[in-house]
Amino acid sequence: MRQSVDVLVSGGGVAGLAAAAAFGSARYSVICVDPAPPITDGTAPGADLRTTAFLQPSIPVLEAAGLWERLRPHAMPLQVMRIVDAGGAEPVARITHDFNAADVSAQPFGWNLPNWLLRREFVARLDALENVDFRPGTATSRVFTRESEALVTLSDDSRVSARLVIAADGRHSPVRKALGIPVQTTRYGQKALAFAVTHPEPHNNVSTEVHRSGGPFTLVPLGDHQGKPCSAVVWMETGPEVDRLRQLDPAAFEQAMNERSCGLYGWLEQATPLTVWPIITQIAERFNGQRVALMAEAAHVVPPIGAQGLNMSLGDLGALIALASPETLGESGPLQAYHRRRWPEAKLRLAGVDALNRASMIDAQPLRDARAAALHALYSLAPVRRGLMQLGIGMR
Repeated sequence: MRQSVDVLVSGGGVAGLAAAAAFGSARYSVICVDPAPPITDGTAPGADLRTTAFLQPSIPVLEAAGLWERLRPHAMPLQVMRIVDAGGAEPVARITHDFNAADVSAQPFGWNLPNWLLRREFVARLDALENVDFRPGTATSRVFTRESEALVTLSDDSRVSARLVIAADGRHSPVRKALGIPVQTTRYGQKALAFAVTHPEPHNNVSTEVHRSGGPFTLVPLGDHQGKPCSAVVWMETGPEVDRLRQLDPAAFEQAMNERSCGLYGWLEQATPLTVWPIITQIAERFNGQRVALMAEAAHVVPPIGAQGLNMSLGDLGALIALASPETLGESGPLQAYHRRRWPEAKLRLAGVDALNRASMIDAQPLRDARAAALHALYSLAPVRRGLMQLGIGMR
């Protein structure tokens, strides 16, 4: 027996759950599947301890999906983005530039939340939508498309006929592979350590990127933890260096972490376990196929710099919703328009983040000095600073 729906979302990560909520809130019938049930408790094994900063353009998308009202009470505003160069002979801050959202907007740059909490609130929203069927523990096995529909076979042998399939199933997307859409991948030999820390000095809603070599060390504000100021950390380094850091005993790791942070918030103490993520840049050759739209990491993968990743994904979702209509859902015209709208912007943002990442990886001291001088001169120009802030937020 075959079930018919408007939309099948393949992937139950943050992006896939958001897509299911958005199309469900727009009154389409939706099935969302994912092979692994979402972990919605930050203390549970396997919990995603990374955080996501939602920039201003993402908020209307979340509001329309009925998600922002659930997230707002837990969100930490990001008022200032601080760039610190610590590329001198000793790991100390030698150049600091603050980018204050008040210079370009009446609102913060964005709002930061833990990924596990996003999953908890997104699943709760899906439970409240009678026209959304979320099936954790079920995977997409086969996809066959034709002009009138997509026929999807799931891992429990059930079959679904959908007018539109949204591939939100990650950088190794089975749906993308089923359609034969190639990707261009850049590997940096980097990994990222993600965890949370407490510190004696308040973060004052400042998100800080410390650049030395190997990649940025980023501290992003969170709510207090056990009565202490708390920040999420993403520490990018070469793969061998990350492997070395993971093998250190707690005291040695804490020492290395505090050296790398340049003591900006006082002595950091690790508050959550370490998780490790490989760093790549990747973009699909096209974001659409017959009756299929690629979004999020199925379409593009970007290093965790400048909070671009999930915000690009919500940009995909906003475009899909804007181009959808009950009469033409899943048809070739809207899907081609989606590709034309999203692919060039994704390509441009990936190129920008790639350049920033390569600059942050520089190891040779003369090149680090040249990097510091160039960025200091660039960031000191008021029109450039304003333009970079607007571009980073996504303001047009």
